[in-house]
Amino acid sequence: MARVAIFLFCLLLLVGCQPSDQPQESALLQVKALQAISGQTLEVQGINKQANLTAQVRLLGIDAPDLQQRPWGNVARERLEQLVAGQTVKLEFDVEVNDQFGRTLAYVWKDTVLLNEQLVKEGHALFVARSPNHKYDQRLERAEQWARLMGLGIWNPEQPMRLTPAEFRRQYR
Repeated sequence: MARVAIFLFCLLLLVGCQPSDQPQESALLQVKALQAISGQTLEVQGINKQANLTAQVRLLGIDAPDLQQRPWGNVARERLEQLVAGQTVKLEFDVEVNDQFGRTLAYVWKDTVLLNEQLVKEGHALFVARSPNHKYDQRLERAEQWARLMGLGIWNPEQPMRLTPAEFRRQYR
């Protein structure tokens, strides 16, 4: 009984401590999400001055399983696809706007939901702090703690992901 009470207390603490801050509308860039390339990368339209050009957006603060990391990579990509494909989303930028591969780095909002956080909370991605972009690190870290406690997705005790995406890439590429 005490274990259940401690678990419920921790659960309430995690949920209750979630910040509810929303970004200023003026700080967001509205784009159309075309498709999910992976569990952490979107192809979008409308990011450039020419509205019909496409660009890749890498979701900040997360690392989703590699597509070859089965079944988790495909599940993460499919979930991101379900959340955004063909819909309007808003991009919020942090300190660094592009990565070394030329992808735009952003937090992705659909209505009032931070999708980076949603993917981590559902167990489809890990929280990975990447300097100098730290705006939502606390939210993402709490989302990962939630997914771990609940045994969701990659944290499922029946079928856990054994290697982080970074470890998998180092080992198999």
